[in-house]
Amino acid sequence: MTPETPSPGSLFGPDSQFHLFFNDPRWALAVLRATVLEAAHPQIGAALIDNSTFVAHPWRRLRNTLVSLQRMFGPDEEVRRKEAARLNRMHARLSGTDGRNRPYDAMDPEVRAWVVATVFESSVTMRRLSGQPLDPAATERLYAEFHGFFRALGDRGGHLPPTLREFWQYYDRMVEEELENTEALRIILYKLFDHLPAPPLLNGLPTVWAAGRALAGPVVGTVTVASLPEPFRRRAGLPEVPGAQALMQGAYLAAGLTRFLPDSWITTENITGLLYLSPDSDDPRAATLMALRDRMQRAAALFRLVTPFPAQHGPADETGGGGRNAEQFFTDVLDQTGDGYLDWPDLAAMARELSSRLDLDEPEETKLYNAYADWWRELQAALDTDGDGRISREEYATAVPSLAGPALIRLAEVLFTATDTDGNGSIDATEYRSLFQTAFHRDKPTTEPTYSRTAFVKDFLAFMTARSHTTPFDPLLTEA
Repeated sequence: MTPETPSPGSLFGPDSQFHLFFNDPRWALAVLRATVLEAAHPQIGAALIDNSTFVAHPWRRLRNTLVSLQRMFGPDEEVRRKEAARLNRMHARLSGTDGRNRPYDAMDPEVRAWVVATVFESSVTMRRLSGQPLDPAATERLYAEFHGFFRALGDRGGHLPPTLREFWQYYDRMVEEELENTEALRIILYKLFDHLPAPPLLNGLPTVWAAGRALAGPVVGTVTVASLPEPFRRRAGLPEVPGAQALMQGAYLAAGLTRFLPDSWITTENITGLLYLSPDSDDPRAATLMALRDRMQRAAALFRLVTPFPAQHGPADETGGGGRNAEQFFTDVLDQTGDGYLDWPDLAAMARELSSRLDLDEPEETKLYNAYADWWRELQAALDTDGDGRISREEYATAVPSLAGPALIRLAEVLFTATDTDGNGSIDATEYRSLFQTAFHRDKPTTEPTYSRTAFVKDFLAFMTARSHTTPFDPLLTEA
């Protein structure tokens, strides 16, 4: 089956147009392009700057997005309903004002329509730029699927045009009149790739990662800018790099050639699984990849002698046990949004990540958010010495970060209860995996330990007060 001839049936599931795109390597370029167009919307850009972890934890953010899309476009109606409800609860918590005192609200249906529109349009553009444009019937089918996605979120009222012809008029108007050169857009295009942390698989290989990032980062940025609509590039003042259009065409064509590789090599689940493999994984691919890592480390050591890179700082340099100093813990764990401060959006990001991993529904999700809110008030009262409503790295480091107050202890208890789904007072192997395992699918394990309430709370408190970073909680909240 080809994307041009989708089989009839449901808008969702394995026969959908979206399902074919999901495992198309070119779609990575399309998703990046869509993200930039989303960030150019003033409301979305402001929400990203204030609340998103895309700067400090881009790989985790990508994985969560892919998992959510997989749930929404999968064949199971109940899974889709539950995921839509989760997304709506999450978005209902994201509102505020931008730097120009303009309000933003992630539940605004016009904003949500633009998010859906960018992914649809970028998917169509992906095929056109790679020399395989969708025929009219396939384009109509794809638009019907994204319209179904929008309706599954509960949005009504024509915010996303009902017909494809009206959609293109809407899209052109948004590009020419609504989009701006926002701070979030500039970070994605010009800063994110310069500081992009290594995925878990390449942790411990700072030289290899720095070399690859130095070469690939400018190329990815140039390709993305060149693929954006020309009216927006001109109005936003984005630079025109000589040869950028040819480079962009070449990138899309090269990505398209990977579709001839075996399916098992290029499926999104397999690629994501490889990026998150750990040395102690029981996955049969782990031994091969770890042997390759060892050779890369030896090559990197030799390469540093010839062409030394600046010293790499961050989690990739941490190899020993023991605790962190306060400033390192602040950067690695507490500052989830990467803006240099600790405030409510950072703790809300932790609550979102844990709620998503545990697939919490109401009222458990709200209990976890409320526990984090109580802890934030406790931290703010103790550490916000200048009264500006946030905690700086210096304020945190000079206070008493090892003190576990009542709110943090209560948070540990709430998290244990949410994880202990059968209520037997102990976290078994399956429950353990639901919280700590990073993967698309979480099959029942045989080797993970069980956790008593006392041990769980003790480890959580040791981690969250910077006394230890060898517990399972470390990759849970520090992974890139």
